[in-house]
Amino acid sequence: MSHHHAHDHSGHGDHHGGEGHDHSDEIEPALQTLIWKQIDFESIRTLNEFETDQGAKIVEKTWPQRLNAEPELVSDADEQLLMFVPFTGVVKLHAILIRSSEDSSAPRTLRLFSNRDDLDFSTASDLQPTQTLELSQTAEIQEIPVKRTLFGNTYNLNLFIADNFGGDVTRIYWIGFKGEFMNLNREPVEVLYEKAANPKDHTLIQGVGDMASQGARHGM
Repeated sequence: MSHHHAHDHSGHGDHHGGEGHDHSDEIEPALQTLIWKQIDFESIRTLNEFETDQGAKIVEKTWPQRLNAEPELVSDADEQLLMFVPFTGVVKLHAILIRSSEDSSAPRTLRLFSNRDDLDFSTASDLQPTQTLELSQTAEIQEIPVKRTLFGNTYNLNLFIADNFGGDVTRIYWIGFKGEFMNLNREPVEVLYEKAANPKDHTLIQGVGDMASQGARHGM
């Protein structure tokens, strides 16, 4: 299985390297779709972090702070990390952004689980992830697209770093998210529902209403 990862990694490496030249051009689009204010920072938890709340602190870095070396997230007992990131509404996730290191402490395999709040290292290792991403061994910011159909109704996200590039610990300096955000507010849904003029509109709004009610069930 690790051999397959190595081949996938080389492909991602070429891809990210090509994007590097257009980095400045991507700043504005990144700001437009960056999910940051909609993260419930106080409820982020990270297992196997060397210092308490390091995981939350690297997610809480703003876009201008993304290149700062401190704070950093460092694993403790081994190279694995498991981070739980809840959102304040529904997110349609488009991509994961991550900045780590170009040495052996760089994370390699990232397994994503959506809408689970009960994971530990044992379950994260045994369960089928929503999607698995292969990361590159680079200090540049990586933007890894996800399959949008799998993350179109995301209330929380678990990021399981399964391994790195051979280091005793894993180091990550910044994690960000790109996507669309839908606030779970019933009032706009009711207004739209009243204005629905034909069956097509009614079907669309009914879907939105269902999504809001699901959010109420999932929200804490």
